[in-house]
Amino acid sequence: MRTAVLQIALTGILLMMTQSNALTLPAIFSDHMVLQQKCAASFWGLAAPGEQVTVSADWGKFLQTQADPQGRWLLRLPTPHAGGPYRITVRAGQEEKVFSDVLIGEVWLCSGQSNMEMPLMGWPPHDLIEGSEQAIRNAHLPMIRLFTVAHAVSDVPLSDCSGTWSPCTPETAATFSATAFFFGRTLNEKLNIPIGLIHSSWGGTPAQSWTSAEFLQTMPDFKPIVEKIEQSRGTIERYQQWLTQFPTLNVSDRTEETRWLNLDFNDAACCRPDFSDSEWRTMNLPVYWEQTELGEFDGAVWFRKTIDIPAEWTGEDAVLELGPIDDMDRTFFNGELVGSHEKVGFWQTPRTYTIPASLLRKGQNVIAVRCVDNLGGGGIFGKPEQLRLYLPSAPAKSLSLAGEWKYLTVAEFRSGIFYVFPLTGNTFQTHPKVPVQISPYTSTFLYNAMIAPLIPYAIKGAIWYQGEANTGNPRQYRNLFPLMIRNWRQDWGQGDFPFYYVQIAPWEYGDATRSQELRDVQRQCLDVPNSGMAVTLDIGHPQNIHPGNKLDVGKRLALWALAKDYKKKVTYSGPLYQRIRIQGDQIKVYFDHCGTGLAAGPSGLHHFEIAGADHRFYPAQASLSKNQVIVKAVKVKQPVAVRYAWSNTADASLFNKEGLPASSFRSDDWPE
Repeated sequence: MRTAVLQIALTGILLMMTQSNALTLPAIFSDHMVLQQKCAASFWGLAAPGEQVTVSADWGKFLQTQADPQGRWLLRLPTPHAGGPYRITVRAGQEEKVFSDVLIGEVWLCSGQSNMEMPLMGWPPHDLIEGSEQAIRNAHLPMIRLFTVAHAVSDVPLSDCSGTWSPCTPETAATFSATAFFFGRTLNEKLNIPIGLIHSSWGGTPAQSWTSAEFLQTMPDFKPIVEKIEQSRGTIERYQQWLTQFPTLNVSDRTEETRWLNLDFNDAACCRPDFSDSEWRTMNLPVYWEQTELGEFDGAVWFRKTIDIPAEWTGEDAVLELGPIDDMDRTFFNGELVGSHEKVGFWQTPRTYTIPASLLRKGQNVIAVRCVDNLGGGGIFGKPEQLRLYLPSAPAKSLSLAGEWKYLTVAEFRSGIFYVFPLTGNTFQTHPKVPVQISPYTSTFLYNAMIAPLIPYAIKGAIWYQGEANTGNPRQYRNLFPLMIRNWRQDWGQGDFPFYYVQIAPWEYGDATRSQELRDVQRQCLDVPNSGMAVTLDIGHPQNIHPGNKLDVGKRLALWALAKDYKKKVTYSGPLYQRIRIQGDQIKVYFDHCGTGLAAGPSGLHHFEIAGADHRFYPAQASLSKNQVIVKAVKVKQPVAVRYAWSNTADASLFNKEGLPASSFRSDDWPE
């Protein structure tokens, strides 16, 4: 399969090449890159058919091959022990590409959803990284190199991605994955060798998005969507071709601070009261627009509503409340800007803007809001009572703004580029209808665009922080997650490389979701060879799905690598459930990875439950006995099963003496 994946990658490069047959390598090869030490590191690309291609490194290695009839070539360059910097030169005919400041060290792939994506600078104001200011200030770490794969989706495996290697500095670290940064920094500190971190993640995405079609179709749950994608190839291609007719606005090269500021879609007229919105469609707000006819859509949408203001309201400032808006907004009243949030991180922030008395008119007034959604859910999505207009002197006498609004889609956002539509004709609604969503949440689409282009770049292993998006079907994840790992390992062709992952943290998902089952499935997935799990039961936040302590997350992942891959004598896991023994009216629970002994948290042991044959669980008293936990409950005279931290928000109370928390667990397998 590895050969097949490489064949796809090289074929993709061929399709993207110009007529000049120029020497071409994927973006993963650049100045400042890190190559995996002591291995045969793959170099690949395209040249003129039949041309001699050479790769030479100034540590004394020289290789050559001949491009095949399609121009494809591949060489495997032996790398030395960790060190550098080096220069590598690739030549084909008269063309030459020189890569400088190349280090040899340990290369790790870092992937998952938003908790892996969350940058060291955080997503202010709500999602902050603890200790980020100091970490960023001290991030002058030239032996650490960073590569971030730009967001992209595809229905077929791509040959290349967007990104470049950069030395770790305060500027580059600030926007890089916090979890990956702390993982890499820990390895660098303990090993004193170069570390290369390849970050490829996308918030809110499920594991099936990161799995190839070839593997995913082996699961009956996913075979229909894989077949549907295959059948939709023609319409997807027509949709992508349809987009190319429109002007574009590329924001991928802007800084995080300025990326979303003052975006110009030639749409300024949409805020004017006299602008005709007669052709606009309607949407009942508040709602995530993904739940409407608009569907899975990232981009810019205008909303307008005309309201009647009573005469007695004039002459006084008013307050406009719109609730939270996902992600950004510019809000106008009678054509004048009254407020905006144009940076990421404010999607949970209720919008409250003052309307100057000078803008209030007796009779008809127009509220216009431009929403920009860059990923995930989008729109004015709060509660109906949060949408209102009122006078500060009489807040109880408010005008409700919930209900029907008019809307117009003015730009679609894909892979860092806005495709800008005209303001007439409801252009977006004329797009070719595609049977599947062209979305990061669609099965296989992220494997194709953000994993396949990296294969077969030599890596040491992978770290993974994901699972929140799969809490709706834990039993499915039990097969899906190991399948994805097997997929990556087989396609890379490096054997069972290390794969370390984070167990999801406690969060209030709501009664309909039982995230503890997903956590337990993650625990069970430790039966995957050469895998490891970092537990976060003690560092979650029940009201924030993006907990701020990423330092310990990165360190705990690094402990697995240090112990398993670099032979350091460290305790690398918290206690993991092994088995139970029933003794009369109590249960004795045995654990692996007790370190130098079990320990209770500051408030003692809690969140233990036991049940009898009736399957009814009751809170239990727990105590330590050497490296076992003894559990009993007054209401259960003949216990048969025990559970620990078995809820969405239960936190840790059981640790080993090294301070690593035990995973939640259950001894039963009863249906929920």
